Amino acid sequence: MDSRLYVLTGHAYYKGRQLKDVIAAALRGGADCIQLREKDYSGRELLEAGHLLRRLTREAGVKLIINDRIDVARAVDADGVHLGQGDLPIQVAREILGAGKIVGLSTHNVEEAVAAERAGADYIGLGPMKPTQTKLDTEPVVGPAGVLEVRRHVRLPIVAIGGITAADTAEIIRCGANSVAVVSAVVGADDVEAAARELREIVDRERGSRV
Repeated sequence: MDSRLYVLTGHAYYKGRQLKDVIAAALRGGADCIQLREKDYSGRELLEAGHLLRRLTREAGVKLIINDRIDVARAVDADGVHLGQGDLPIQVAREILGAGKIVGLSTHNVEEAVAAERAGADYIGLGPMKPTQTKLDTEPVVGPAGVLEVRRHVRLPIVAIGGITAADTAEIIRCGANSVAVVSAVVGADDVEAAARELREIVDRERGSRV
């Protein structure tokens, strides 16, 4: 899976807006992958949000990934699941989800990235790029230099994540990331569509300049 702008949900940042409106705006701005990530939602709430996002992403022709919950991913026919280091092994997730589904894995260093590639991940999330309030139990900061080092060792698509803003995006892509994954930078923006468009344009420009 080679995305460019990977947007995660985060209801704490919506400023009173509804999930449907926030994500629809992100899609209009150029998000090409949406991840449902709500750590404090019940299973029922995740299922309802997943069905809503599945409709929106299908209409937009983009991917829907569910964080952690393989059961929810299967129930809503998501395109795949994103796993953490402590979640079920990649091969087990594939067996549950079925053929053709995407499995991504969070990584924080070269060793985890190499292991993810060997285990058959479709892409890796790599981070955090900076300290972030959306995930307080993170590993040490990876930063753009870490992206550069991981890119030397793996061929998998790299989705950089963790505190990323428009000001950081160009350097991260130049260092070898395929995509940036964001929460507050898009869904917490006053103008969600404009924020997404700015990030997508930066990613497109920097990827287009690669030789």
